[in-house]
Amino acid sequence: MDNSKELFPLVDEVGTVIGKATRGECHNGSKLLHPVVHLHVFNSKGELYLQKRPAWKDIQPDKWDTAVGGHIDFGETPEQALKREVSEELGIDDFIPQRIGQYVFESSRERELVYVNCTIYDGAITPSISELDGGRFWRIEEIKNAIGKGVFTPNFESEFARFLQK
Repeated sequence: MDNSKELFPLVDEVGTVIGKATRGECHNGSKLLHPVVHLHVFNSKGELYLQKRPAWKDIQPDKWDTAVGGHIDFGETPEQALKREVSEELGIDDFIPQRIGQYVFESSRERELVYVNCTIYDGAITPSISELDGGRFWRIEEIKNAIGKGVFTPNFESEFARFLQK
């Protein structure tokens, strides 16, 4: 289960830290803007790796999502958080991320400043059994055919349209 007491930085829309709050405070509908990192992992065939969110997650359980997505801890940089999250979630330590954008995502429960990254990776992927319910590579056409059908998180669908389907 997610730790509702975990501390996140609060940021403005350009990423300047302006305070801190717990996970519980950030996810309770308060709309406190907090930063997250995403990594889209492509293989050399152009397929995109997606993770399956476990049923116990407090946000979007049982949906397919970005390969790596995680909160930046208070006192951590986006680069440090990305390296930590990729290692924790996929067991990958040897990747070269490329920042492709950032934006504010808002749902009914939260607001996130999302730092979007991608990489090309053909090595071994070992999804965390404690954080994920598995994962696999998807063909881009397969993703396009499943958009809007409740398969993916709204955040992933939005990000796919904005940064990835070109």
